Amino acid sequence: MGQKVKLYSWNVNGFRAVIKKGFWDWFYNCDGDVICLQEIKAQPDQLDEKDRCPQGYEAIWNPARLKKGYSGVVSFYRLRPLSYSFGFPNGRFQGEGRLILMEYEQFFLFNVYFPNGQMSEDRLQFKLQYYDEFLTYAQSLRKQKPVIVCGDFNTAHKEIDLKNPKSNEKRSGFLPIERAWLDKFIASGFVDTFRMFNQEPGHYTWWTYRFGARKRNAGWRIDYFFVSEEIKDNVRRAWIEPEVMGSDHCPIGLEITV
Repeated sequence: MGQKVKLYSWNVNGFRAVIKKGFWDWFYNCDGDVICLQEIKAQPDQLDEKDRCPQGYEAIWNPARLKKGYSGVVSFYRLRPLSYSFGFPNGRFQGEGRLILMEYEQFFLFNVYFPNGQMSEDRLQFKLQYYDEFLTYAQSLRKQKPVIVCGDFNTAHKEIDLKNPKSNEKRSGFLPIERAWLDKFIASGFVDTFRMFNQEPGHYTWWTYRFGARKRNAGWRIDYFFVSEEIKDNVRRAWIEPEVMGSDHCPIGLEITV
């Protein structure tokens, strides 16, 4: 015990777009051991080598295969995992590039881009089914060692987690059924690390590009670092970096000792 590990998560809403907006300055300054990105909307072969695998880091890419320019996740790391894998072991929900699992000696680390349910009732059901499949998988891994989960959950958990809860009660991302799944996830033994340190309103990770929402801080907190309860005492810090621009989301961080 005692090694500090610094983890980051960021939905970049297009990797090729964000690297034109100062991404690498942020990346090298943040000093992350593992940096998990979601909604990359890019294939590795569309990028220069220096962007595919930045200096001092290695990369694990899981882009969307079914639909290019959509979804996708990548994890950049200098802390080398024992192994890694994509998606669920039973093969469900493959092709959209939503999940990377990295196994370390002391923990598992998930980088996940959960589905958005706003497009249609079908996609809402897809999202809820994906949630349940994920929870089953995460709980099975917990039998071996603690689990850390980061990414865009596409749901604000409580009223404190978005600026205008009342006007969004019937919108996917704050529906009772979605929030109830987060209740279930937490009840099953996962801890929202940001709320371990900060119980105040006004802290968000996503703002619509419309209506000057970011300037007014009219946002939603839908990006999270969760840890399984058995490792929560190792968490040292959890934070949000709303000043970092380049996407409609901002980066979030977690520091933990292992």
